[in-house]
Amino acid sequence: MYQPPHFREDDLNVQHALIRAHPLGLLITAGASGLIANSVPFHLDAEASGKGTLRLHLARANGQWRDIAAGTPILAVFQGVDSYITPSWYQTKAETGNVVPTWNYAVVQARGPARVIEDAAWLLAQINALTGQQEGLREKPWAVSDAPDDFIRAQLKGIVGIEIEIAEIDGKWKVSQNRPVADREGVAKGLNEMAEQAEMQELVRRYGGLGTE
Repeated sequence: MYQPPHFREDDLNVQHALIRAHPLGLLITAGASGLIANSVPFHLDAEASGKGTLRLHLARANGQWRDIAAGTPILAVFQGVDSYITPSWYQTKAETGNVVPTWNYAVVQARGPARVIEDAAWLLAQINALTGQQEGLREKPWAVSDAPDDFIRAQLKGIVGIEIEIAEIDGKWKVSQNRPVADREGVAKGLNEMAEQAEMQELVRRYGGLGTE
């Protein structure tokens, strides 16, 4: 990943927080089957290894797991909040006109050795953890145990597990840090007028040293 120094985010806790907030990651491999990318929900166990361990499952019919079993390298990509940034928000536009549009975003990429797991107990624990991750905040959360045991056992036969011990993890928060302060203020104010961009506005203010409104 192209990584200018001012966009780097090396805090592991911040990186992990993005993964938890945006767990539908992109699992990318380049093995015997060619270049493959699948969107998959991940569960992060931060305590299982030094930089955390990612767990997921794939449909048995999805051949990507066979490439992973053969030892192909993997890349997991987690896309956080993003926003188009119009030059109209920059003070520099009024001063010189020397501005162009850009896109702000936060992203985490992780690599590491992966293993394929077909053990039914491991798979059940993984889907329980993944389900709890998503259902935990619901008033009446659904649990895997709500479904009949024989149905769940049948479903488990149709999936394979993947465990990735994170060896390398990179965070990139491109949120206008490279712009002059007046431009950063303009971006934050512009985003403030867009209700759906509250999270990006907060990142621009935090990483741009602008404080809060």
